[in-house]
Amino acid sequence: MTGNNVLRLMIALSVIVQFVWTTNSTADTERGKKVYESRCAICHNSTGDGNGSIGIVEKAGAKNAYWAVYPRDLTAGVFKFRSTATGCLPKDGDLHNSIKNGIMRGGMPSHLDVSDKDIDAVVGYVKTLSERWKEESACEPVAVKKPAYVGTEASVTKGKEVFEKMKCWECHGKEGKGDGPKSDEIKDDSGKPILPFNFTSGQLKRGSSAENVYMTFTTGLDGTGMPSYEDSLNEEQRWNLVSYTLKLMKKIK
Repeated sequence: MTGNNVLRLMIALSVIVQFVWTTNSTADTERGKKVYESRCAICHNSTGDGNGSIGIVEKAGAKNAYWAVYPRDLTAGVFKFRSTATGCLPKDGDLHNSIKNGIMRGGMPSHLDVSDKDIDAVVGYVKTLSERWKEESACEPVAVKKPAYVGTEASVTKGKEVFEKMKCWECHGKEGKGDGPKSDEIKDDSGKPILPFNFTSGQLKRGSSAENVYMTFTTGLDGTGMPSYEDSLNEEQRWNLVSYTLKLMKKIK
């Protein structure tokens, strides 16, 4: 086969591959849209702006306060629970996990009855709802490896010092009950009031393993008042803060 023939064959194969990929991608997006409309639009709306027919969920907090919990505005492309650094888009796996497992105490139900293939299709469709997915790529996930000292008495003591130094108590309260002096002043990026978490009340929305808590301190919860401490605290300080948080949650003695 001559060089020209080889080149023509390669071009033809490239066109075929591109056609198959585009066809499959379009089919997956349509499949995702269909599942989204039947399972997600009731809260997030058909446009993804969060103004679905369910509206808001009332939630009680510290100081006898009640705040409205709103479905996420998917058109903004801002997600709290990610494995990526603050300001970054989530990985597809992050979205898949949120859809499949739900967000505990956040009004987001699990979808364990939906196949992984359909969930992946929904993830693909969700990524068409915000311009961010056209303009940016997801960052690499944050590495998480729990040190052996996490949960020890020494680590808890150091973590309490970090809690005081970083003024976590201003929002979460001295005992972690979400009743700090600034607890009723916090707003999300859209200006809506939100509640600081009461660590003594049970499971965190993301999950309550040491790794999950560390991820929150490292990535932050984008769109909320909870910042990332990746730049302001070193890795050891963040893990010690995890230890103290687990102590407040009564996960360790």
